[in-house]
Order: sequence, then C-alpha cells, then structure tokens
Amino acid sequence: MRPGESLLQGSSRRQELLPLLAAAETALRTWEPTWTPLLAAALREEAEQRFAALSDLSLASCGGFPGAERRRLLLQRTELAQPVESLDAGLSGLEISGNFLFDPAESGDFRAGLAASGAAEGDQGDIWIRGDRGAQAIVTTELAQRLDGLLGRVRSVEVRFEARPIAELQLPAARMERTLTTVEASLRLDAVGSAGFGLSRSRLVERIRRGEVRIDWQPVTSPSRELAPGQRVQLEGRGELLIEAAEPTQRGRWRITLRKR
Repeated sequence: MRPGESLLQGSSRRQELLPLLAAAETALRTWEPTWTPLLAAALREEAEQRFAALSDLSLASCGGFPGAERRRLLLQRTELAQPVESLDAGLSGLEISGNFLFDPAESGDFRAGLAASGAAEGDQGDIWIRGDRGAQAIVTTELAQRLDGLLGRVRSVEVRFEARPIAELQLPAARMERTLTTVEASLRLDAVGSAGFGLSRSRLVERIRRGEVRIDWQPVTSPSRELAPGQRVQLEGRGELLIEAAEPTQRGRWRITLRKR
C-alpha cells in the first residue's frame, strides 16, 4: 500500500478514489497542475474531504458554470496554486437536439445516449433539459469535438450533437439557498421530495424508481423510504434538500423544515 492510501481507509468508493489519489500524487511530484475527469458530486465531495489531510495539496474545482454538480478537481502544489479561473479546465458545451414532444426525456436518458455514442462517464458534466427540443450539456472539449455534427439516439429520438462554446449555452439559473417549511402526512421520501423539489409526487416517484434520487449520495429506489433530520436528498438538476427538522403536529402530521440548495 502506498503511504497516501491510508487516506482511503473505510471508504466504500476506494476503487474510484484510487485514480484521484494517483493524480494528487502526480501533482505533488511534478509540481504541475493536474485535472481529474469530471466527477459526480458524491465522489468529488469525498475526495475533497479525504485529500484535505494533504497539507501540500491545494484543491479547487470547475464544472463549466457556477453551481454545476459534476466538476473536475484541480490538484496543485499549495506553494504554486493558481486560481482555477486562470487555467483551462478543458470543458466545452454540447447541444443535443431532437424532437422530444412525443417521448419526453430526463437528464439520465441523455446521459445514457451520450454513453451509447462512446462518451465515458468522466467526459460528461451537467446536463439540463431544453423543453421538447433536447438538452444542453457540459462535456470535455475532446468529447465535444469528437461528437460535433454526429447523430445519436436518446430513447426513441434521433439527436444531433453540436459543439458550442460554454458562453453560448443557456445555462441553468443559479440556485439560491433557501429554507422552506412544509406540512406532510409522513416523512416518506416521495412526500418530502415532492414538496422540496417542486415536482408532482407521481413524477418524483418515477425518478426515484429509476434510481435518480439519492439519500446522502446513496441511490434509493423506494418512494416510501422514511427520512430523518440531518439527511440530505439529492436529485440531479434540482439540487439538494437538507432535512433540518421534523416535528409532529397536533393533528398527527409532520412539520418539516428543509434547506434547499
């Protein structure tokens, strides 16, 4: 075991973290800034927490726009750390155009379509829906150039990929952190999530059953899963809910305080 591997003890994502640890060691050894692939928020968050013990290592991240969930980590020697804005993160925009009027798709469907066209997970950043016209995405510059002008398929719909500068994308609106209170009959995931994310209960149930909702970054497929204060619920493209408090009311319901971010 390399000395740094002790940082990964107890992690359920050890195999995913090992390449990131190797990248951190490379940055420290060569004194050169090193970018990781695009990382899911859960993996990036754990890497940031565990690598914080390396005092010589500076960490920053970039996902193409403020508030992006999937991001590349920038690993640098602390003594020579440069602002993330001054370095090229190797990210571009990608337009995914098609007619989804009769076969609506979610971000997970577009991610599957990209994978079917040869995109590795580490090439894919955030994806957001553009009504029935398709979606836009942040991807690595290499992937954007490779797919530019090609055709693919998302669900039953033929799509065209077009590379775009990030500045030309219609980026998602920045999410403002806010606190909200809701009264629900139970602490079930579908009830609380529907209120917090602003989705109909039936729509949220669909996304839960497809594995798109996570509790403390762990996928969950049961809409009836009970939540508790302190837990965090994540839904790609919709942000995160922190269950701050849950108190029973005199009428046998629950008054739940959520922080949405």
